This record gives sequence, C-alpha cells and structure tokens, in this order.
Amino acid sequence: MSVTLSILDLAEVRRDESVAEALAASVRLAQHAEAWGYRRVWYAEHHNIPTIASAATSVLVAHVAAHTHSIRVGAGGVMLPNHAPLVIAEQFGTLETLHPGRIDLGLGRAPGTDQHTLRALRRTPAAADRFPDDVLELQGYLTGESRVSGVNAIPGAGTNVPLYILGSSLFGARLAAALGLPYAFASHFAPQALEAAVAAYRREFRSSAQLERPHVIAGVNVIAADTRDAAGEQLAAAKRRRARLLFGRGRRLTRVEADAILASPTGAPALEMLRYTAVGTASEVAAYLDWFAEHADADELILAAAAPDKAAKLRCLELVADACGLAPAA
Repeated sequence: MSVTLSILDLAEVRRDESVAEALAASVRLAQHAEAWGYRRVWYAEHHNIPTIASAATSVLVAHVAAHTHSIRVGAGGVMLPNHAPLVIAEQFGTLETLHPGRIDLGLGRAPGTDQHTLRALRRTPAAADRFPDDVLELQGYLTGESRVSGVNAIPGAGTNVPLYILGSSLFGARLAAALGLPYAFASHFAPQALEAAVAAYRREFRSSAQLERPHVIAGVNVIAADTRDAAGEQLAAAKRRRARLLFGRGRRLTRVEADAILASPTGAPALEMLRYTAVGTASEVAAYLDWFAEHADADELILAAAAPDKAAKLRCLELVADACGLAPAA
C-alpha cells in the first residue's frame, strides 16, 4: 500500500448495547489499530443521535489517548462553529500537553446535528459564516501568536496541534489550500464533489508553517470478511442501516421495508452514500483501496468500517492491515 491508512470510528451504539459498552469498544478498536499499524484514529462530533457516542469529542480523544501509546488520536472532526475557538484551543492544547506528538484536530463547519439541537447548542446558522476566521483565531491560540489582544490559550499556546480542514465541497478545499492545511474529504458518505474538491485543493495550495506540500485524506467505507459471501451480506446490512438512517422518521424500518426503499428510486441517496465502498476478501479490498487512492489523488485514506457488529469490524480492519502490509510504529 503506497498511502497511509487511518481509521474513522463513530463510536457506534448498537442495538442492545449501552453507551459505556460502545465507548469501551472504541478503546479496544484503537488498541488493536495501534498494534496493527494504522496511522491515526479519529472521532467525529455528532449531537442528538442515539447511535453515535462521540458527542463530547475531546473527552473521548483524551480517554482513548490515555489507553494507547503511539497511535495518533484526534477529532475528525470538531464542528468549530459550535464552540468558541479559545475553548477548543484549551481542550486540545491540554490533550497535546498530556500526549505530546499524538493529537490531531480536524475542523468542520457543519452543525453535526439537526436544527432543534443546533438551537440547544446556542448556535445560529450564521455561525458557519465565521468558520474561516474562527480557524485562524484557533490557529493563533495554538501557535502562541494570538489574534485576540491580551488573550492566550493556557494550556494550548505553543503546542502547535496540527489542524486539518474537513469538508465535502469546494469551500473546504479552497480554505485548506489558502491556509496551507491538510484537507480531509468526506467521500465515505458524501462522494459527489471528491474529484473536483481535491483538484482545487492541490491547484490552489499555498505552503505554510504547518505544511510544505498538500496532503489529502479521503474517506472510504470498508467491508472485508473471510469470504466474499460474508462480505456481501455485510454490505446488504450496511445499505439497510443507511436506509433506516435516512428514511426511518423516528421508527426502525423492518428489513422488508428497508429493502423495498433501496429497490426504489427513493433509496438512491442511501446507495449514493456508499458509492466508495471496498467490499470482499482482504485481497479484494486491498486492491480496491489501491484503486481508490489513485482515483482520489489521496496521500492517506481514512477507513470507515461498515461491518454490522463490533467483532466483524475488528476482523475487517485486521484483514485490511494484513493485506496492505501495515506494521506498528517502531
């Protein structure tokens, strides 16, 4: 494998599972990922979603970093308009101080939730308009060159926590390019603008103190299993989960209902979200990832394991690590 491989973990809470069990599983996944040789594991800020336990993203990052040794741990990402930049600088400055050289801070401008929860977060839709300025303010706190007179992040100043811009459109690509930051594209669920966004980022990139050359991270779903049939069954289950997410409207769709939606034009958005999905045996998935890295013009792939349960997810990531020749850091 010619590119770096990392993991996006949504800290999913499965049926008949507690939040505590889901978080413990995330720790185990990170520990295995470290042993298998993955570069980093990231957690995403989502609110008011019963199946995702990573809302307090910095707290989860702290917990996982404390239970691992070498793998990089970070946010993929923090939805910056939900927060004061100073508070995020203090949180991630503290994390970097406790775990030097291991903390990443990916930044997005979406709310990561619904409109009602957005109001509960005391955020207005206009907050996204301040995203570029908020990124610069945050960067100033972390580099120790505050843009706000008389205000410093303590802890945080001088920690230089690396920033990453997350996005699924040309807006994020061009912002990352203008600021000289790495760019992570959410092609694991929003694939439409992948090629145009990466091309714009590479074309417009300007080097910075953090980054000399452009660095693209592309998200991709992975379903690797010991047999092709098992992988196919897991893919069918993943499609049903997307249908339930998009069309459930507060109730759990039956398998028959989900399959009916997926077979109709209504189900197209759910299937489109899975456009970039590596499915099959370990060797088949490794071959797809090679193709996808070239297709996305990516320097790094961040894998979203779409397996139906925790054991299958671990097996998937183990198979990929072995097939792609990963090795833990010395």
